[in-house]
Amino acid sequence: MALSLNGFLVVILGLSCLMIAYGGNFHQDFDITWGDQKAKIFNGGQLLSLSLDKSSGSGFKSKQEYLFGRIDMQLKLVGGNSAGTVTAYYLSSEGPTHDEIDFEFLGNLSGDPYIVHTNVFTQGKGNREQQFYLWFDPTKNFHTYSIVWNTQQIIFLVDNTPIRLFKNAESIGVPFPKNQPMRIYSSLWNADDWATRGGLVKTDWTKAPFTAYYRNFNVQTCSPHSCTSNSTSSISNGAWQSQELDAYSRRRLRWVQKNFMIYNYCTDLKRFPQGLPAECR
Repeated sequence: MALSLNGFLVVILGLSCLMIAYGGNFHQDFDITWGDQKAKIFNGGQLLSLSLDKSSGSGFKSKQEYLFGRIDMQLKLVGGNSAGTVTAYYLSSEGPTHDEIDFEFLGNLSGDPYIVHTNVFTQGKGNREQQFYLWFDPTKNFHTYSIVWNTQQIIFLVDNTPIRLFKNAESIGVPFPKNQPMRIYSSLWNADDWATRGGLVKTDWTKAPFTAYYRNFNVQTCSPHSCTSNSTSSISNGAWQSQELDAYSRRRLRWVQKNFMIYNYCTDLKRFPQGLPAECR
């Protein structure tokens, strides 16, 4: 798909940076950060797995930091009885006033749906949770989970379907993550004090090790000095820099939020008795 004229002008005028293509590889792009031998890279750097047992979980992070961009990763989540486990996949800066953009996949009893937990932190403050069920079994096959982050908005996508939109609301005093570069992180860990039915269902360690798989990492990103891309898919080519969802994507977003959203902080009046956060209003 060719880059549109508008997209080209956004690249040249808005960001003044050059797109450079390169091949994504887990050996080249990520460091294993914890878990001893429970995190593994194989297939020549094309596949990565994280595992969890009673002794430890595991995790990795990107070698590069990114300031704006589109991040795509295909995951196949822990199958069977994964209650108590959390597979986290997120962007984060460092420090007490860090910014963060979260996907967290909350494990389940066999046959029950996974919950996708999303959150956005700005200047160290989160509490912006939205949760969804998925419309497919995320343990049977790989599915693509994407974060689009530009100066106007953050979009969470599943198989290129938007599930959540967090717009830049600085005009009404809501901080927006735009100054702190972030790394990509992922981890598989035990959170049976809260992950499944609020902690009522504990991890069944007889089912361990629990394993999640990752492949087809793609990124398009701009820093203050350059843009880079390792994506060859038709969903890239500068489209992440667009400032608005098109009509089809808006319909898909409404479909997901109507049928699969199970929690939205913007409707939780009990949690915010003094009034909903400004971006909700």
